[in-house]
Amino acid sequence: MEQHAPTRTAVRPPQIPATTRRTRISQGVRDSFSAGLGIFPLGIALGLLIVQAGLPWWLAPALSLAAFAGSLELLLVGMLAAVTPLAAVALTVLVVNFRHVFYAFSFPLHLVRHPVAKAYAVYAMIDEVYAVNASLPEDERSAPRLLAMQIACEAYWVGGGLVGVALGSFLPAPVHGLEFALCALFTVLTLDAFSSRKELPSLLIAGSSVTVALVLTPGMAMFTALLLFVGLLLVRHAVTARDTAEETAHA
Repeated sequence: MEQHAPTRTAVRPPQIPATTRRTRISQGVRDSFSAGLGIFPLGIALGLLIVQAGLPWWLAPALSLAAFAGSLELLLVGMLAAVTPLAAVALTVLVVNFRHVFYAFSFPLHLVRHPVAKAYAVYAMIDEVYAVNASLPEDERSAPRLLAMQIACEAYWVGGGLVGVALGSFLPAPVHGLEFALCALFTVLTLDAFSSRKELPSLLIAGSSVTVALVLTPGMAMFTALLLFVGLLLVRHAVTARDTAEETAHA
């Protein structure tokens, strides 16, 4: 009697009902509101800086779509205006955005299954999205909610840049102090993360890194502070992992 090998059926991920998907998308858009309060004005500052630096207006949306990294874009405006060498630009990009490597360790990219959507999630993994997503309970996270939040945040950023360009073309005199907008945004994010997670060690490590960098290398304080901060975080992670392993062994 002839026997047939059992056929294997492809295992597909569970489908999300349309109503649930719409609910999660609306939740993601609502999640973006708090970050948008800082992203949109910061985008306006970027557009104003581009106009005041004498650069073409289309550089605002071009930078926002090509890089989508607020801190880097604000730095690049000054570097482009000063015709900074390409090697210095490349080093700046590496140092400023190197923190995103560590974001990937705890960012829920595994929730996004479609390769195109996953690529966009990696591209749009900005500080604000990471901070807002980190405050969500793990059981409330989902791919539609995450992607909706990222798309909304990019819309705030690109829209703010275009508004800034329009305002810059009408203002008779340059606006001073726009460079502080990025520092103010990161200060708010830091205070919010500290109040919600009570991460006192990380806050102390960051403050110590900045203090040492300002004392030892005032001319390149950002570069030194970032290197110190990353190194101290790695040491803290190693110590925490060792203590956890010892507690598990003695349990």
